Amino acid sequence: KRLVHAHGYRSDEHLNLMLLADEFGFRVATLQHGLEAYKIAPEIAKHGTGVSIFTDSWSYKLEAHDALPYDAYILWKNGVVVSINSDSDERMRRLNLDAAKVMKYGGVPEEDALKMITLNPAKQLGIDKRTGSLEVGKDGDLVIWSDHPFSVYSHPEVTMIEGEVYFDRAKDIAGRADLQK
Repeated sequence: KRLVHAHGYRSDEHLNLMLLADEFGFRVATLQHGLEAYKIAPEIAKHGTGVSIFTDSWSYKLEAHDALPYDAYILWKNGVVVSINSDSDERMRRLNLDAAKVMKYGGVPEEDALKMITLNPAKQLGIDKRTGSLEVGKDGDLVIWSDHPFSVYSHPEVTMIEGEVYFDRAKDIAGRADLQK
């Protein structure tokens, strides 16, 4: 009844866990930090397991030695539900740019790249009926960008959480101008 999310980097660790899941009758929902998951993409897809990855943390430590920028593409191409994550609160704020990287490295279509930071994580957590996409009846937070959200030149203009405006760049700029007077 529980969703199993397993942290690991290497494909042999992930494959062994899925084999144990088969043996003991449980399902692995998501392989976290699957930097080598591309090596076993068909097996992951067969198990219906998702993978949560970094987009560009290659060779920063021994367990990440075989990571490559095409991980998300290879997994996606094999039918795996892929999400993009970050362990850094600094980088987490830029997952939109990480989604753009999967378009560059492999050519994942724009809509599927966007799902890797919206709907797919919700699917992996089992909460996609409630959040992850903008649909009637779902909880949805919204950011309005100055330009395409995958552009490094774009910035948030308005942020709404549960229908309430939490940030409005125009009002913020006007407010700062008033303070300077």
